[in-house]
Amino acid sequence: MTQPELHVFIGTKAQYIKTAPLLWLMDERGVDYRLVDSGQHAVLGDSFRKEMGIRPPDVRLGRGADVASIPQALVWTVRLAGSLVSKGRLRATVFGGRGGVCVVHGDTPSTLLSMVMARRAGLAVAHLEAGLRSGRWLHPFPEEIIRFLVARRADLLFAPDEEAVRNLEAMDVKGEIVALPGNTVLEALRRSDPVGQADGPVIITMHRVENLHRRSRREGLASLAEQLATDRAVRWLLHQPTASALGKATMDRLTRAGVELGELVGHSEFLGMLGAAPFVITDGGSIQEECAMLGVPTLLWRKRTDRPDGLGENVVLSCYDRSIISDFVSDPDRFRHPVRVPEVSPSEQILEALCGWR
Repeated sequence: MTQPELHVFIGTKAQYIKTAPLLWLMDERGVDYRLVDSGQHAVLGDSFRKEMGIRPPDVRLGRGADVASIPQALVWTVRLAGSLVSKGRLRATVFGGRGGVCVVHGDTPSTLLSMVMARRAGLAVAHLEAGLRSGRWLHPFPEEIIRFLVARRADLLFAPDEEAVRNLEAMDVKGEIVALPGNTVLEALRRSDPVGQADGPVIITMHRVENLHRRSRREGLASLAEQLATDRAVRWLLHQPTASALGKATMDRLTRAGVELGELVGHSEFLGMLGAAPFVITDGGSIQEECAMLGVPTLLWRKRTDRPDGLGENVVLSCYDRSIISDFVSDPDRFRHPVRVPEVSPSEQILEALCGWR
């Protein structure tokens, strides 16, 4: 059977991390593919691509700057949408004049645009991390809507767990569902092999629209960070949109309270921070997955989550409820679990399905 032409279309930090294991395997086995970078996280993408050992993209869209605000996202979306006008030009410039299968990942604006581009250019679409659902259209926004739209149009849907498979079956999707033994993030984590002593600072991150644009939620986390900093080390790693949403006054207040504000770091360094943290507070789905495997006590700064990873074990959903938050921070170590990184390779199964696609 002749291998179909393969294209991998990514562009955010998380997409680079989670798609890296598949790209490593393709390079190792000499499988030809075309790499397209959407440009959503152009600067971060460069640094993570180098760290993860991923070759430069065959084509890069966008203008070479990270999309870090809603106005920037709108401009970036309009520019990319302009490439959809001509099917022939789109196929030639983005996909090198080839057909085949386009691999897209996750639930970001990059995911939706890459799916639309691939379909318009006449390519089949393979969706990595398909089937995650929260059950609420606006929580998280726009991720939940993007997942639904991509699942409806994808030809191959790679589901990372049994719940994701059930979600896709309930949607009665037309594409082929491929049940995986886990998410590819476990392969990236296993390669980094973080070892923690729980002697580092508390790690905090926040970047979701549902938090950044709700004053009570972002100020609630800022107040909690101040409270925690009175008797322990706290490090808050700031995404650009988070820094903008918090504002200078709040960040100055956090600094005076003793909270260490820092920029995002490389993946291996970040995993080391997570492994060494007494506990983590985050709204990140990928971080939830990583912390679940690392066994680090984790407070999810969300009302609901689309992932089952760690829930009922080391991961606690805050629901922004003061009693839940207080109970967690009063004794987080009771939620600690041993490191559990399954010795499986989802990427092996993904590549087999891609190469066998009709």
